Amino acid sequence: MFDIDRWTEIWVTITRNKMRSFLTCFGVFWGILMLVILLGVGVGFKNAIFKQVDGFATNSVFFFPDRTSEPYHGFNKGRYWSIRNRDADAILSDVKGIESFSPMIGGNRSENNIVHKQVAGTYTVNGVYPDFFNINRQKLHFGRLMNDVDLRERRKVCLIGSRICEELFKNADPCGEYVRVNGIYYQVIGVIEQIASGLSINGRAESSVFLPLTTMQQTLNQGDVLGFLCVSAVQGHPMQKLIDDITDILKRQNEISPTDPQAVSVINISAQFKMFENLFAGIDTLVWLVGLGSLLAGIIGISNIMMVTIKERTREIGVRRAIGAKPWNIISQVMSESLALTAMAGLLGLCTGVFLLDAIDKVLSQTSVVNAILHPAVKIGTAVAATIVLMICGLLAGLIPAWRAMQIKAIDAIREE
Repeated sequence: MFDIDRWTEIWVTITRNKMRSFLTCFGVFWGILMLVILLGVGVGFKNAIFKQVDGFATNSVFFFPDRTSEPYHGFNKGRYWSIRNRDADAILSDVKGIESFSPMIGGNRSENNIVHKQVAGTYTVNGVYPDFFNINRQKLHFGRLMNDVDLRERRKVCLIGSRICEELFKNADPCGEYVRVNGIYYQVIGVIEQIASGLSINGRAESSVFLPLTTMQQTLNQGDVLGFLCVSAVQGHPMQKLIDDITDILKRQNEISPTDPQAVSVINISAQFKMFENLFAGIDTLVWLVGLGSLLAGIIGISNIMMVTIKERTREIGVRRAIGAKPWNIISQVMSESLALTAMAGLLGLCTGVFLLDAIDKVLSQTSVVNAILHPAVKIGTAVAATIVLMICGLLAGLIPAWRAMQIKAIDAIREE
């Protein structure tokens, strides 16, 4: 139950020596402020990094052909080989745990290879499966994405990037219009823009034309050779097993030694993301250690001042003991004073830290340059956790002084001058 007299007494005690109380509280204020700022900056740094790869499948992996490093079945080492359609079919039928799968091939990027009426430009041309846009998600400005019917029927359709739309169509809706790609006309079915700003596959989507892979192989005489494979795994499926299964099929079907470590190059994007997650987990741990260390210094300061206060109030405590004050009354009084000091300083530091982070976010959001920190903030769960830690520390800071107060004997305290 709230006791107004007790808290009035606590306030009087705290304000009796204002400078000492201010300097004592400043240590806690600074500790919690540093903890909040460091946590907020860590979140902002993490947001900036992951915005670079937002929209890119975190559970993806890519396979490229490379020169063999071991002789096998009559072939010398150093042989060049290619991934082919039969390899893709075998992988789709035999490998479990695949969520999205797309081979990819690139076309000839000759001068002014993309033409619409009297306007021409030089852009990247890629052939893909529809699943490619599940691995590398795109923002759709006009029309639709490629589908399985386009792939199966070898339709002469294409997706163009937003930059191509701007330069060839002046940002007007181009769906239904035709563009000439390396001498052959394709109907535009959509305009896309890559979401991930820090990752791209064989060129930025904004400056690329995407054709159904089967159409591109047929119309541009690409044969059945594939450039590389893009694969994403079902959530929870072991990524290493997926990599091993696909690598085994590629080696078996192309007469490559099972022990050849070089012939199949693998880029494991999921491992890169895992590394980033572990890095930020380590940063968070370090921030908490540094912040709690600063907070601990402030708490120790409050505990020391409370010890001094107990020494100054020895006679008062002795009189209370003599007239019948129970041990809990003395302990609760001392711990309440410690908690009040810690709470005032800590909550002020918490509010100041949140205010500063919001101000930093507003300043950064008004700049047009790419920032290394994006939306620095402290999550509500983190703020609650910091508050709980603060209150516990406040109680612990008063524990030793309270125990010291209980050691004071009434008769000795009354005799003390």
